[in-house]
Amino acid sequence: MAGSTKGLKKYAEEKTRITLEKVDKAIRELSLTEQKVNFNSVSQLSGVSKTFLYKNEETKKRIEELRDKQTSRNMNQRAKYDKTAKSKDVIIMAKDLKIKKLETENKKFKEQLEFLRGKIYEKI
Repeated sequence: MAGSTKGLKKYAEEKTRITLEKVDKAIRELSLTEQKVNFNSVSQLSGVSKTFLYKNEETKKRIEELRDKQTSRNMNQRAKYDKTAKSKDVIIMAKDLKIKKLETENKKFKEQLEFLRGKIYEKI
């Protein structure tokens, strides 16, 4: 009977190794395609149960670290967006001033052009 448990243990270890390879492949694929790495997405892509992912400490830690990195990256992007949104009003004001200045300059040029045309017609 001792021989049969060795075979079962070997089978279980082999099955665990294959499952870990599937999980590793799924995590790499999610990371490369810049998709969210979390327990649900890894479970769906690899076909492995979430229970296995949570029980295997190494896998659990790896997924949590990648998830935290992505979350912090998203937070940084939001902060950058907020800065852009706040400075948007300043940029718009600067552009409005520039437009007003150019419109005034354009009006002066049109007046000068009209004056010069008048002089040309006087000579003809």
